[in-house]
Amino acid sequence: MSFTNKVVLITGASAGIGAATAEQFAKEGASLALVGRNEAKLKAVAERCHELGAKSYVIKADVSKDKDADSIVKKTVDVFGKLDVLVNNAGILKLSGIMADDFLETFDEVMKTNLRGPVRITRSAVPSLIKTKGNIVNVSSIAATNVTRPTFIAYKTSKAALNHFTRSVAFELAPHGVRANSVSPGPVRTDIFGGLNVDADMLLEDTALLRVSDPVEIADLIVYVASDKAKGITGSDYIIDNGTLLK
Repeated sequence: MSFTNKVVLITGASAGIGAATAEQFAKEGASLALVGRNEAKLKAVAERCHELGAKSYVIKADVSKDKDADSIVKKTVDVFGKLDVLVNNAGILKLSGIMADDFLETFDEVMKTNLRGPVRITRSAVPSLIKTKGNIVNVSSIAATNVTRPTFIAYKTSKAALNHFTRSVAFELAPHGVRANSVSPGPVRTDIFGGLNVDADMLLEDTALLRVSDPVEIADLIVYVASDKAKGITGSDYIIDNGTLLK
C-alpha cells in the first residue's frame, strides 16, 4: 500500500483519528498536508510524521469558516504541486434536543463543521483530484444510521448527510476516475467527547464485542480505502464499530 510520491490532505489532523491517520500515511511514504485549529498539536503530529520519514505541511484553519475551507486545497497544491487523497476528518459533537432553546445554534455549528466544511473543501479539491485520478475518504459515523440518544440529533443529521454527499460525489466523479468513500466508526477513544462529561469507554456495553476502538484502527481502514488495493471501490461506507449496530 505504498503512497510514495502521493500527497494526502487530512483535516482534523491535530489529534485522535486524524493524527493517527497522518502517522499511518507517513509510514507508507506519503507527503502530508495537516489541517486543524490547534497549531501546536499539528506541529507535534508533523514532527512525528517527520520522524517516520514523511514531508508534512501544517495548515492552521477552521473548516467551519468558508474563507479557511476555501484556502486549504490551494495551500496544499502550492506547496506540493498536486493532491492525491483528501481525507475529510474534522468534526465536532455537540448535544441538544429539538425542544432545547439552543437547538438551532447547535445545529448550525455542527453542520458548518461536519458537512459544509467537507463540501467546500471537496469542491475545491475536485480539479486537482481529477488530474491525479485521486480519491476522497470522508470520516462519518455509525450515528448516521443509529437513532438512539436523541440529543445527538445535529451530529447524526450531519453524518447522514455526509454519507449521501459521499455517494453523490462518487457517482458524479466516477467518469473522471476519482473515487469517494466514507468510513463510519463506532465508539473510538478520542477527545471528540471533550466537555460533554462523556467518555468512549462509557459506550462499551453498546458494542457486541465489548470493546472500544483505538484511533489507529480507524486510520488503518482509511489508508486501505485510499490505496490502490481498493481501486474498484467507490460510493461505499465502511463500518468499523465493534458490532454496535448489531445490538
